Amino acid sequence: MKRNQFIVFLILVIWFVISFVTNILGPLMPVIIENYQLSLTLAAFLPFSFFLAYGVMSIPAGLMIEKLGEKASMLIAFGLTFAGSFLFALFPVYSMALGSLFIIGIGMAMLQVIINPLMRVAGGEENFAFYSVLGQLVFGGASFISPFVFTYLTRELTGYEGGGNLFINTLSGLIPKELPWSSLYWIFTLVFVFMIIIIGLVRLPKVDLKEDEKTGAVETYGKLLKNKHVTLFFLGMMAYVGTEQSIANWMSKFLQTYHGIDPEGKGAIAISWFWGLMSVGCLAGLLFLKLLDSKLVLKIFTTLSMATLAAALFGAVNISLIAFPLTGFFISVMFSIIFSLALNSVKEHHGPLSGILCSGIFGGALVPLIVGWLGDIVGLKSAMLFIFITLGYILSIAFWAKPFINNKTIKLSLLLKRTS
Repeated sequence: MKRNQFIVFLILVIWFVISFVTNILGPLMPVIIENYQLSLTLAAFLPFSFFLAYGVMSIPAGLMIEKLGEKASMLIAFGLTFAGSFLFALFPVYSMALGSLFIIGIGMAMLQVIINPLMRVAGGEENFAFYSVLGQLVFGGASFISPFVFTYLTRELTGYEGGGNLFINTLSGLIPKELPWSSLYWIFTLVFVFMIIIIGLVRLPKVDLKEDEKTGAVETYGKLLKNKHVTLFFLGMMAYVGTEQSIANWMSKFLQTYHGIDPEGKGAIAISWFWGLMSVGCLAGLLFLKLLDSKLVLKIFTTLSMATLAAALFGAVNISLIAFPLTGFFISVMFSIIFSLALNSVKEHHGPLSGILCSGIFGGALVPLIVGWLGDIVGLKSAMLFIFITLGYILSIAFWAKPFINNKTIKLSLLLKRTS
């Protein structure tokens, strides 16, 4: 089959867009809390709305794509993200934010289900592993860049009196003066319109789903959910995404509350480096997984992530500013290891199993909400100790998981010989 590099590039652009929009909530949280005068619990309902959509839509999205095809499903997905973003841009109030984030989350969930099989076909099975890693790097790069865009827009639009460039001048006329960050959603709206036009014009390759990409029958899900290991790995995915999003969403507010760090400056930069180091960690993880058993890598990285999180929560300001981003490096390998251990622990129905595991993204809704609720009761520092429970569960996976197939490793000396 002829490979289509333009479609590969388009998929990488989609990964960028997904990441940029998904992970902008972290830098926004302290500012949203202040602007809307929210409790931590009410603020936590924002990521809850977004990731709830992921949790409830992952499996239905697969069914829809198999019925409608990739192009129609992708247009629907971007249509939803456009609608959600445009609604909030027009009416930037808290209640609208909840609804629009849920709508955007549905669209994003659909896109993530679509683009992996599409990448396999467009780039070729022999290149799929490479493009998957490249996609993760693009994803991390977008999350690294988004806080800087937030900082730039906030700085330029706060107290804007005119005299700026055409871009800033146009945005200033569209947003309430007291909500300069809401300009991001006008940018998102424009990006989604552009993506709808591009996808409408291009011809996507036909995707014949492999067995491990098909959603499967409803009865299959029931059978899988009766397997205790499936349930345990599902909880592992919830624990991971909950850990990731809790740190990303509450980091800046923590730094502001306990260290007086400006969320539009150093707070945003800390979140940026959190995502940037996650990308670096993904690459380092590939090397470690060539040398060590995946369960040992999970033990080491989870233990180190607990140590850096403790330093972030209880260290002085300079330590906290370093330790929070460094935690991103150590949690970076968890998603892929938990996912692969789950697939290698169940002999059949890998397509439906993948759908169940992806539904575990709901952890990104639940855990930050728990942290926010506890934060209103005992304070954010004590509330963030809850993350050690999710990390502890992830660590336990490294002890009880018994995959039928272990990851293939080679000796360091042999690896060095191959690369020399």
